[in-house]
Amino acid sequence: MSVTKDKPSILSIDAKPYVFSFPLRHTALLVIDMQRDFLLPKGFGEIQGGNLQAVQASIAPTKKLIEACRGAGITIVHTREGHVPDLSDCPSSKLVRQAAAPNNTQHKLVIGDKGELGRLLTRGEYGHDIVDELKPLPGEVVIDKPGKGSFWNTTILHQLKARAITHLIVSGVTTECCFATTIREANDRGFECCGIEEATSGYNDANFKKCSLDMIHWSQGLFGFISTLQPLLDVLTPLYNASTGADTPPQTPRDFDGDLTISSLQKAYKDGLSPVTLVETIYNKIETYQKVDPAVWIHLETKENVLEAARALDAKYLDRKALPPLFGIPFSVKDSIDIAGLPTTTACPPLAHVPSTSAVVYDKVIAEGALFIGKTNLDQLATGLTGCRSPYGITHSVYHKDYISGGSSSGNAVSVGAKLVSFSLATDTAGSGRVPPGFNGVVGYKPTRGTISFRGVTPACLSLDCIALTTNTVSDARMLWQLLEGYDPMDPYSKPAIVFERHVNSIGPQAKTFKFGIPPPEALTVCSFPARRMFNETISKLQKLGGVLTPIDWTPFKKAGELLYDGTFVSERLASLPDNFLEKNRSVLHPVILELMDAVVARQSTAVQVYRDLQAKALYTRQAEQVFSYSATGIDVLVVPTAPTHWTIEEVLADPIKKNSYLGEFTHCGNVLDLCAAAVPAGTYPVSELSGNKNDTGELPFSITFLSGSKLDAEMLEIARRFEESVMGTS
Repeated sequence: MSVTKDKPSILSIDAKPYVFSFPLRHTALLVIDMQRDFLLPKGFGEIQGGNLQAVQASIAPTKKLIEACRGAGITIVHTREGHVPDLSDCPSSKLVRQAAAPNNTQHKLVIGDKGELGRLLTRGEYGHDIVDELKPLPGEVVIDKPGKGSFWNTTILHQLKARAITHLIVSGVTTECCFATTIREANDRGFECCGIEEATSGYNDANFKKCSLDMIHWSQGLFGFISTLQPLLDVLTPLYNASTGADTPPQTPRDFDGDLTISSLQKAYKDGLSPVTLVETIYNKIETYQKVDPAVWIHLETKENVLEAARALDAKYLDRKALPPLFGIPFSVKDSIDIAGLPTTTACPPLAHVPSTSAVVYDKVIAEGALFIGKTNLDQLATGLTGCRSPYGITHSVYHKDYISGGSSSGNAVSVGAKLVSFSLATDTAGSGRVPPGFNGVVGYKPTRGTISFRGVTPACLSLDCIALTTNTVSDARMLWQLLEGYDPMDPYSKPAIVFERHVNSIGPQAKTFKFGIPPPEALTVCSFPARRMFNETISKLQKLGGVLTPIDWTPFKKAGELLYDGTFVSERLASLPDNFLEKNRSVLHPVILELMDAVVARQSTAVQVYRDLQAKALYTRQAEQVFSYSATGIDVLVVPTAPTHWTIEEVLADPIKKNSYLGEFTHCGNVLDLCAAAVPAGTYPVSELSGNKNDTGELPFSITFLSGSKLDAEMLEIARRFEESVMGTS
C-alpha cells in the first residue's frame, strides 16, 4: 500500500481527555509483547493463571491497527519480553517472587523453566516470538526487553529518536502491566502517547483494564491519551491506496522514473518495478558517464552479474508487501572496504589483497537486499581531501570537469552525485566522507565513531577512522545508519549500543527550536567570497527554521583540527602500514603520498610528544562536550562550511599539499573530538563568482556541515533534514 502525495502532515482523533493530534512522519505504532507466551494456551501467561480469552480478543483489533499504520507509512515497533538464555539479565525478584508467594497453588514453573512452548520467556524459544497473525515485516523494529517496561536496558529510545519519532500510538498486552508501564516510561522521556482501547487487554480486564486506562489520561492527560480504534482507522484509511495491496505485483511492471533515492525506489518496487529494469537503466547511465569521467571506478561489476543478482531478488521476494528495506537498491563501495573474492586496493597496488570475508557493513546491506555495482576510486591509502592522488586517475566534480571531486572518498561521491547508484559506503578520518559529497551536491554523513563496525576496512588512522555514508538525502543517510549501526564485539573501537539518551521535545515551541553555533568571523576569513556569502545566507535560513544563533567557544575545534596533521597523530598513518612499507614500495607510490609519508618519518616524533598530544586531545574533547552540553548553555549543532573553497584540478596539482590542507579547515576536528557530522547541500553559485572570470560558465555546489557531540546523531540528523527540506522547498 502506498502513501498518497497529498497526505496531511498532522492528524487528529477523538480521545480522552481531549483530541490527540500527531504528526504522521514523526509517529510510530508501538505493539507491546504480542507473544505466544502471553497469548496462546500452555504459554507463560496461562501458566501464571491468566485468562486467555481477553488477551486473545485483542489480536484482531491489533491486526487492523497494524495494517492501517503500515498503509499510512507509519513506523512500526514491536516489543518482546524475555531474557537471554542464561538468565543473566533477569533480576532474582522477577524470577521467583510470584512462585514463592505463600499459599501459591497456580504454578511452580518460573522464567527459564521448560514449558510446552519452550523455555518460558526465554529469547530464541517458540513461545517468545510474536503470534503469526501479527508477524513483523522486514524493516520493522523488534525490541527485546528484559523488563515489563520497554525502555529499561533496551535501545528503544535510541531507535525512536533515530527515526525522529515524537508521538506513539500504543497497543498490546497486558494493559495493567507492560502496556501501562511502557506509556509511563515513554511519558518520562517526552513522548506524546495514545493507547488504543480495543488493541490492548489483560488477564483480568473486569477489574483492571478500565482503571489502568483511566489512570493514563486522568488529570488532563497526566501520562497520555486513550482513544478507540475506529477514529484512528477513519483518519488512516484514506492515506493509502488499497489497489496496490495485492499479494502479487501488477502484470505489467512499471517503468523506472530515474529517481534513485531509497524512499522512492522502495515505493516503486512495491508498485511493481523490477530490479532488472533498474539495472538495465543504470548500466546505460554508467556507460555514458564513463565517457565523461573514466576515473570513477576501480572495479565495476559486469552487467550480467548484477542482472543475475536482480533476478535472484525477484525470485526470492515474491510478496511485494514484505520486501527488505534495501531491496534492489544499487550501491557502490570505496575500495578500502573488503568484499570477499575481490581485490581491495586502497588505490595502492602494492597493498592490494583479496579478502576471504567481506566487511561487516557490506554484508549488512547485502543482507537487506541491496545490489552491489562496483568499487570506487579514492585518494591513495585514503589520504587526502582532493581526489587527485590515485594511480587510477583523477575524478572531477559532477558539476564541472575542471573542479576537483574531493577525497579521499572521491569515487563514492561522484557515483552518487552522477546518479549511478543510490548510496555509497565510504570512510572518514579527516573529512573524507564530507568534502567529496560537498563538492558533488550530495549528502555525506559521518556517524559517531564506533557506532558502525569498521571491521573489514583497510585503516588510515585506525583510532580515528569511521564508516561514512554518501546518499542523495539526509533521510536516506539516516535510514542506512539505522540498518548499519550496532555494537561489534570484534571491533576494538566499537561503542556500546546502550548509552544515556536525552529526552525528546514532542510538542510546544521546544519541538521546533534548536540552538546552533558557528565559527567566529576570524575563522571564516579563509573562505572564498561565494562560500562566505552563501554561509551567511545559510545562517538566515537556519534562523527562519527556528534556530537560535548562540555564542560558542571555538578554541577546542580549532586546536583539535590542528592536532590531526600538525601534531603526532599523523604518525598513525604509518602505523597502519606494514613494516618497511615505504622503503619497499617507494617507486610505485603516488608522489604526493610519498612526500607526505617521508615528512612524517622526518619528524622523528617521540613518545613524550605523542602523550602530550593525547592529553591535549582529551582536554579539547572535554571542552567540546561542554559546547554540546545537556544544559541551558549547550548548543544542539555546530554549523560550518563543509570546505572553505572549491579548487580546480589544475590548482591542486600545482600545489598539492597546501591546497589539500586548506580544505580540511572545518573537517579535521570531527573524529579527533569524537563528533558526528553531516554535510548537506546548501545551494549553488556561479563558477565565475569563484574564479573572477565573467566568461566562466556553469555552477558549483555549496555545502554546509552540521556537527554535534558523540552519540547525538539522531538530534543532529533531524535538524539537517529540516534544513535540507527548506533548501529544496519541500518543508
